[in-house]
Amino acid sequence: MSKKKELKISVLEASKDRISRTFDDFDRIYISFSGGKDSSVMTHLVLEEARKRNRVVGLLIIDLEAQYGATISHITEMIETYKDVIDLHWFCGELLLRNAVSDFEPKWVCWDESKKEIWVRQKPKLASDLSQYDFYVPKMEFEELMVLFGEWYSRGKMCAGFIGIRSDESLHRYRAITSNKNGMMHKDYKWTTKLNKTLFNVYPIYDWRTEDIWIFHLKHPNLSYNKIYDMMTRAGVKFSDQRLCQPYGDDQKKGLWLYHILEPDTWYKLIKRVSGVNSGALYVSERGSMTGSHYIDKPDGHTWESYTNFLLKSLPKKTQNN
Repeated sequence: MSKKKELKISVLEASKDRISRTFDDFDRIYISFSGGKDSSVMTHLVLEEARKRNRVVGLLIIDLEAQYGATISHITEMIETYKDVIDLHWFCGELLLRNAVSDFEPKWVCWDESKKEIWVRQKPKLASDLSQYDFYVPKMEFEELMVLFGEWYSRGKMCAGFIGIRSDESLHRYRAITSNKNGMMHKDYKWTTKLNKTLFNVYPIYDWRTEDIWIFHLKHPNLSYNKIYDMMTRAGVKFSDQRLCQPYGDDQKKGLWLYHILEPDTWYKLIKRVSGVNSGALYVSERGSMTGSHYIDKPDGHTWESYTNFLLKSLPKKTQNN
């Protein structure tokens, strides 16, 4: 793993330089845009560069259905702001996703056509026609879609996919982005990752801290950001703990309770959508629960063996056997 090296310029200047180099070197460019704080800052920077160069950039939105209404409003606002330089791909297809709040339904499918009557929300008017994506197979994995879209969008030309992740969010991300890649990057740019001979992921804001994201918005008050973060702050959530993703994942389930506070209407739809949401939100932070903390207390009157057997009996038969 490479050592961190202090730059003599700000992270904003460094990011603008990386983005400019990417525009110089690649024929086709797209952005993976989630509507989150990191993704939004990156998207602003990339699309401002696109305007300077009079180039159109792909904007990929993988919509996972169960999302904050504020996120969708922000995404729509960004599309309207940059409509002159984007090639929009608002993907609303069936994807197989993790449901970490239920042992009885460990997977769920967003935009499941067989459950249309209980969708958290209807597909947006700007949703793309899925028939154009010849690689798409209903109920495919999210990670598989990310790679296949990039290959499809490259059309055999040198193609860069901008990804708005930051290495300080986890050691895993830091190692993935900055480790010695032995030729698995574009030129000597450690902020890139080679997927195939023509397709590369680009991480222009990988070295930003959470504070840098909000300093950027403080200095650029005219640029849109997702207002759900203001609501999270008022709810007492620390900046470092503010996350956006599909709500039922292993890490994301920790924020399930927030839906009830921030968007009650969305919350009641989440409860109906998949198994285990309400109990997951209630017990995810409790010590000793199967869906909560990794630290488990042994209740009085139990041995560890008897408590283990007690917990196993609460699981589906298939999971018990496994």
